[in-house]
Amino acid sequence: MDRVGQGICAGRRALVTGAARGIGAAIARELAARGAAVALLDRDDGSESCHALLAEELLAAGGTAVAVAADVASFEGAARAVRETVARLGGLDILVNNAGINRDGVLWKMAEVQWDEVLDVNLKGAFNCIRHAAPHLKAHGWGRIVNVASINGLRGKFGQANYSASKAGLIGLTKAAAREFGRFQVTVNAVAPGLIETAMTAAMPEEARRRSLEEVVLGRIGQPEDIAAVVAFLCSEGARHITGEVIRVDGGQAM
Repeated sequence: MDRVGQGICAGRRALVTGAARGIGAAIARELAARGAAVALLDRDDGSESCHALLAEELLAAGGTAVAVAADVASFEGAARAVRETVARLGGLDILVNNAGINRDGVLWKMAEVQWDEVLDVNLKGAFNCIRHAAPHLKAHGWGRIVNVASINGLRGKFGQANYSASKAGLIGLTKAAAREFGRFQVTVNAVAPGLIETAMTAAMPEEARRRSLEEVVLGRIGQPEDIAAVVAFLCSEGARHITGEVIRVDGGQAM
């Protein structure tokens, strides 16, 4: 992080969920580099947790960052996280719903718990955070909500009925929320990553990873920073007339 103060998000207070690693960590770094004060939310806790260490990194680089521990799948947990963010940062202008998990399996073998866990974190978690952030965003008359969806929410994916359904639901939530928040000058958009280098994709079977990479028109796997750059733009004043959109960042994979 070497661009603190460049300013497209200067003076804004942001909450990023699932911020301990991967895409969430890259988003937190980018927003901080662009001048935002950032609350990093993850389920990890304690001084040695990944998101706490990242907060220390951002502070050392001259940014403003705090670590918040919560489970977004919990309605009250999300409420506490928003309250803590507002208390420690002095307000809330930007919400990035990035927290997500996968519990893959074909439908005829999928356990109920696999379905429930994924929907609870990926979709209900976003609702929980939006629900509790709403009063703060509405009161300012300016706000940004960015939901990290997936191209598999647009097209479906074999072995990921639960994940695809959660991300498709997140896209629907994005569009409905955009209509509801528009009168308050709060934009709501989604970013739909394709194959990105994260712990989740690293755990893919080699053959599945190879087939996915073959779909990518640009011929390379994306990086978390590719997603973070688009999220930062959507959080800026430059994106003030963009809402209800789903922006694919997939190297042409789902084209």
